[in-house]
Amino acid sequence: MHSHLVQEKEIVCREFIEALNACHANWLKKYTGGCNDEKTRLNSCLRQERMDRTTRHREEAKRKKQVVDENMRKWKEDA
Repeated sequence: MHSHLVQEKEIVCREFIEALNACHANWLKKYTGGCNDEKTRLNSCLRQERMDRTTRHREEAKRKKQVVDENMRKWKEDA
């Protein structure tokens, strides 16, 4: 299971985590692959969240780079 999933945090995929934890309560399902569907859905949710976060970070980095480039252009014009 994903070791970084802590219940106290606000997590986007909480319902998938809870479903996987509920499935893992049944040891037979846990060890015989009965929880694979829940795990796949959780992995898909976490992947989508990571992709969304990466996109947001990339856009923020582009905005910051534009500001830096503009400031450098102004600095070079003044020099």
